[in-house]
Amino acid sequence: MPLIVLLATTLVLAFSSLVALFPAAIAPELAAALGVSSATVGLQVSLIFAGAMLSSMIGGPLTRRLGPCRTSQLSLGLLGSAAALLAIPSLPLFALASLIAGLGYGMTNPSASVLLVRFTPAEHRGLIFSLKQAGVPLGGVLAGASAPALALTAGWQAGLLTLTGLAAGGILALQRTRQEWDDQREPRTQLLVTPFAGLLLVWRQRALRHVALLSLCFSAIQLSVSAFTVALLVEDLAFGLVQAGLVMSAVQISGVAGRIGWGWVGDRLGDRLNTLAIIACTTAAGALLVAVMTPAWPQWLVAALLCLLSLSSLGWNGVFMAEITHLAPPERIADAAGGCLVFTYSGVLLGLPLVTLLHGLVGRYTPLFALLGGISLLGLWLIRQARRALILRTADAA
Repeated sequence: MPLIVLLATTLVLAFSSLVALFPAAIAPELAAALGVSSATVGLQVSLIFAGAMLSSMIGGPLTRRLGPCRTSQLSLGLLGSAAALLAIPSLPLFALASLIAGLGYGMTNPSASVLLVRFTPAEHRGLIFSLKQAGVPLGGVLAGASAPALALTAGWQAGLLTLTGLAAGGILALQRTRQEWDDQREPRTQLLVTPFAGLLLVWRQRALRHVALLSLCFSAIQLSVSAFTVALLVEDLAFGLVQAGLVMSAVQISGVAGRIGWGWVGDRLGDRLNTLAIIACTTAAGALLVAVMTPAWPQWLVAALLCLLSLSSLGWNGVFMAEITHLAPPERIADAAGGCLVFTYSGVLLGLPLVTLLHGLVGRYTPLFALLGGISLLGLWLIRQARRALILRTADAA
């Protein structure tokens, strides 16, 4: 059962990432059909995470009311419906579909957290959550590998409708487990009486609050590293576009390895806050090294350091999700996960525009990585505050 739960939650998360990134992978084709620029298609990511923030706010009560399996099925239904709407060449429907996809995306983690806590061993929780979170870059890899090929062979609309079919298949597959996985649901739970219940829970508990704010910092760094690596290499460090693309692929692969590796480290140490502190320190060191890079540096060294940076800057998510389950009251894990993810998605929404604005002022990417290093050190301070709050909570309980 633990393996089935891990596989199911990972695949649902991977599918949500696949749907979210599929349009970006066929941006030229989609832009031509909509009569807009490729950059406009790229704005879809912001709409998706706006929708994810909204559904994360009610992710806890929704999971309790429907059950984690039914919530996962609802997520797949929304994602599949969004893919079908994206296949219609209409700009208003494109925007609406992106929001709907975001609503489905935001439901995945609260329901997955409940299932993983219930059906998997606590001593391996860091690794388990990290394996599940590896579904996000896995979805990105699948989007990059499948979307262009489907667009060329069957047409971009057929590619999107294929995603709708996959969503339907996933809903049917999950139905076999629903009776067992949803046997503890609370049908009378009100969804909208306290839509900010998860946020209030996180904000009122100091340790959770600081860990949530940490995720805002880390997600802003992660998005910046992912979004600007190619531009950094080509514009500031004299890489060719093909070389930069290969380095970008290596960076993403390193991020997957980091997610799994840091989860294992967290379990071995038995202290995920210390693990997050190590991640913050290594991210800060790596970002500061990038900030002083010049075109005179050997390209192999630049690539190696960026991969080392991505091990930490892209690898923190599973440790973070596992720590939420440790800090939250056992009966409110879904609420805590949803509330914390509102902060996480806020970092995604704020990070990219901030770095883009600063690049317009500075004109180069390398100095901006010093800022990312500073944000990582701010994260280190937040971890210290979370630790102090835990010590005080333990003392009060005694």
